[in-house]
Amino acid sequence: MMLPHNWPRAMANAETVMAAAEILASPEQVLAALVTTDVERWWGSPETYRMTGWTADLRVGGAWTVTVRTPDGRRLPAGGTFLEIEMPRRIVQTRRYDWNHPTLGRHETTVAYLLESTAAGTRLTICHGGFAGFADAAAEHAEGWARVLGWLQGYFGEGRRAA
Repeated sequence: MMLPHNWPRAMANAETVMAAAEILASPEQVLAALVTTDVERWWGSPETYRMTGWTADLRVGGAWTVTVRTPDGRRLPAGGTFLEIEMPRRIVQTRRYDWNHPTLGRHETTVAYLLESTAAGTRLTICHGGFAGFADAAAEHAEGWARVLGWLQGYFGEGRRAA
């Protein structure tokens, strides 16, 4: 079944990235895919990067970490802290690369995942803020979130389900 306007959409201004997509899974399944080791199963592709070594202490104040593995073998650590958790509607977390990202360096940003139940599954909206002074990074992350949401749609569209 094709949904109207179900493709991932993303845009950025100089400070904030907004991205959204319809996901053919329940909010609980989508959140599990975003904040559990399921991240390693779908987030990335052989030609871009893969997420590995995901850990998360899923509570307010809890930390999360992941290693981004590039096709050329580099291992780039990232992580942050969970600021708000309202299961299964909303998670807010900080995010920082622990390496010198080309457009963002080690500047900390904030990602909010907002989930709304729909007839077909979940509308996932991502609000990624904290890019003031980093307009190039905001534009790059808008492209990245559209790609990530496409991967997430594919993960659920192929009949896989989060535990």
